[in-house]
Amino acid sequence: MSGEGDAFDARPVSTNDDSTDAKGLSSRPSGGRAAPAHNEEPMQLEENFYTEEYNMGHPKRGKAIIINNKYFESHTRMGIRTGTDKDKNALDTRFNELGFKVVIYSDLPRAEMETVLKKAASENHGDSDCFMCAILSHGEEGTIYGTDGPIEIKTLLAPFKGDKCRSLAGKPKIFFIQACRGTGLDGGVERTDALPEVREIKIQRIPTEADFLIAYSVVPGYFSWRNSAQGSWFVQAISEVFKKYGTQLDLMTLMTRVNKKVAYDFESNASQEFMNRKKQIPCITSMLTKDVYFRPKPL
Repeated sequence: MSGEGDAFDARPVSTNDDSTDAKGLSSRPSGGRAAPAHNEEPMQLEENFYTEEYNMGHPKRGKAIIINNKYFESHTRMGIRTGTDKDKNALDTRFNELGFKVVIYSDLPRAEMETVLKKAASENHGDSDCFMCAILSHGEEGTIYGTDGPIEIKTLLAPFKGDKCRSLAGKPKIFFIQACRGTGLDGGVERTDALPEVREIKIQRIPTEADFLIAYSVVPGYFSWRNSAQGSWFVQAISEVFKKYGTQLDLMTLMTRVNKKVAYDFESNASQEFMNRKKQIPCITSMLTKDVYFRPKPL
């Protein structure tokens, strides 16, 4: 894809170039019954577990938080994330179209990022369908950057677990992470196309980590590309797919189409030859237990 230049969110980052969201350029077997990890008890809630879709018929769609980190303190050696405001605006538009109440935060230190999400998790989401959050920043595997340094992603997500945020237990908790997860470059590979019953509602227990979907812009170990003029490949794809199909298709199908768009439609156009013509594939981690549809709510 031609354009003004792609960059990775890394250090150092040149302007008007393809860049990535990264720092630095140069279990157990299934089938058995085990005690909950860390002595956590599975959640209990009243829900119809025999439906295949989450209940999206609450009075409100829910809150959507966007954390957009563009500028970073000098000691972090992180460059300005040129193009990220394009991502912020695109997500704001798409989330509003889906009926979310959007709250945007810019350039938060890591402690404030944690505080914002802890506060959101402590709110009463009883009349909401779900919760959504997008974090746009530099990153490494397992961490994402506040303006003053890195924080573990699991720390930011922990307050939303079912045993911590009771009003979201059994409801979708959706996170989009636009950040690098390493320093690898994907050179791509050439390919050739081949020819082508109702049960009663009862109390159920669910795992505390159920009902999350975490959509990363890239697989572990790789750079995540961001265009200085158009925004990140990942968010561009989300915006286009959700604009066209957001109220029609279920969330996993939407994200599969996002994966395809990023994989097929984008290729880096960087000033440094070894960074040129590189590819990217997002990574969707789903603990959802049902389908998520954002059908329009009745007026």
